[in-house]
Amino acid sequence: MKRLVCALLVCLFLAGCAPHQSHKTTTYLDVFDTVTTVIGDSVAAERIHRQLQRYHQLFDIYNTYEGIHNLKTINDQAGVGPVKVDEEIIALLSDCVELHQVTYGRVNVAMGSVLKLWHDARQDSLANPEKAYIPSDEVLAEAARHTDIDCLVIDREKSTVYLTDPEMTLDVGAIAKGWAAQKVAESAPEGMLISLGGNVVATGPKEEGTPWIVGVQDPKGSDIRQKLELYRGAIVTSGDYQRTYTVDGKDYPHIIDPSTGMPGMLWSSVTVMCQDSALADALSTALFLLPLSEGKDLAKKCGAEVIWIDKTGNLYTTENML
Repeated sequence: MKRLVCALLVCLFLAGCAPHQSHKTTTYLDVFDTVTTVIGDSVAAERIHRQLQRYHQLFDIYNTYEGIHNLKTINDQAGVGPVKVDEEIIALLSDCVELHQVTYGRVNVAMGSVLKLWHDARQDSLANPEKAYIPSDEVLAEAARHTDIDCLVIDREKSTVYLTDPEMTLDVGAIAKGWAAQKVAESAPEGMLISLGGNVVATGPKEEGTPWIVGVQDPKGSDIRQKLELYRGAIVTSGDYQRTYTVDGKDYPHIIDPSTGMPGMLWSSVTVMCQDSALADALSTALFLLPLSEGKDLAKKCGAEVIWIDKTGNLYTTENML
């Protein structure tokens, strides 16, 4: 479900246009179906890569891997029985349940049945634009009957996960990359930068004590609309300028509102800055779906700073963002 980009452009203007000599930029293309860039110690970067590869396999809902029970395994066993999983899956899904509450249900990892309908419609429509379509109200309503997060049963003692609704499926796209980026950052050395598909995390300032500079893309083009200083913490952007398709002249973004089953249409992009990447990831989705006043209230509650850009290019922020 997401992910748009605040900055792979981050490495283009790191307050001086180039990393410190001891900082190496490493790029990976094999995790979470996105571009991952790590700036910092090369040994630590390789360790981060291995950690991300593990998370990629564990959180995959499309593929199976030998010797691993992952989210696809859980989905395949929906209504059949509990699945014993590694502790990382228990931790991720437990955090997902908490973030569902924090975002007033705007981020719901039990939305897999609805999200698949939109995913398939987008893929079919992009492949054959003359026959572009959106899912019907009837099929969306039926799929929405199987999105109750209370049907996600997590047993920490037994390390099992069970979907009691046989028609329910998990999709952690709104949280997984931010969660994974946060976890690898927590064990990384001071002063590294990790960009996982636009989920940007800094483990501290650069060696000379200066901040990393992260660019917020203009949704209407490739220009940088805003530059943000990041010493430590995370910046995540969600937007309507990628993974969008058109039906009868109307654009349909990929971020789906659980309350309606339809794409969010309020904003072109939402950028969140806070200390935790998983929270920033979840908030960027939730705030994309909320009106400004409600979004500001949620941001304040979570201690986050935010930039909103609307459909006509107007920019709004929380009080201390800029």
